[in-house]
Amino acid sequence: ILWATRGMPLGLMLATALLIAGVFMLAGLYMQQPNEARILTLFGRYSGTDRAEGLRWANPLMIKRKISLRARNLNAPTLKVNDKRGNPVEISAAVVWRVEDTARAVFEVDDFEAYVRIQAEAAIRHLAAQFAYDEADDHPDGETTLRAGQDVVVQALITQLQARFADAGVTVLDAKITHLAYAPE
Repeated sequence: ILWATRGMPLGLMLATALLIAGVFMLAGLYMQQPNEARILTLFGRYSGTDRAEGLRWANPLMIKRKISLRARNLNAPTLKVNDKRGNPVEISAAVVWRVEDTARAVFEVDDFEAYVRIQAEAAIRHLAAQFAYDEADDHPDGETTLRAGQDVVVQALITQLQARFADAGVTVLDAKITHLAYAPE
C-alpha cells in the first residue's frame, strides 16, 4: 500500500476513503411505506423482518425483499362440484386475507399468492362436499345446508381456509360465498 500512496497526500487519501465508506453506507438506506415489510437476508441466511415505516437503514450487504402486509381480496372462480348428496352445484367465494408471518410466507412456500389461490379453491371444493345444497323432503328439518345455513357455512369456510393458509403465514380476515346455484347439467 505504501508504494501506491507515495505521491498522494494524506488528506486526499483520507477523503477518498471517507467517500467510498459513505457511498457504501448510503447503499443500505431504503424507504418503507405503511403496511409494508422487508425480509432481510445476509448471505442466504434469514436475519429478520423490518416492519417499521419511514427511512430505514440495514447492512448494505443484506438483501431486502419487499412484501406487502395489506389486506388482499381473492375472488375464487366458479367451481362445479358435487354437494353432500352428489348433486352438481356451482359455487364461488370471495376471501379477504393478509400476510401475518412474513418469514413463513417467503420461505415455507414457493409463491404464497399462488398457494392462497390453490388452497382457497381446495377449501371451497371441500366445503361444498360437506353440506347439501338445499333441504330434501326425505331428510330431517334443521339440517345445515349451503343455502339455508349461511352463517355456519361461512364459519366452516373460514376455519377451513385458516387451517390451509397457516403454513404460508397467511390469515383469513373474511370469506363470503359469492355464487351458489345448481349446475346446469
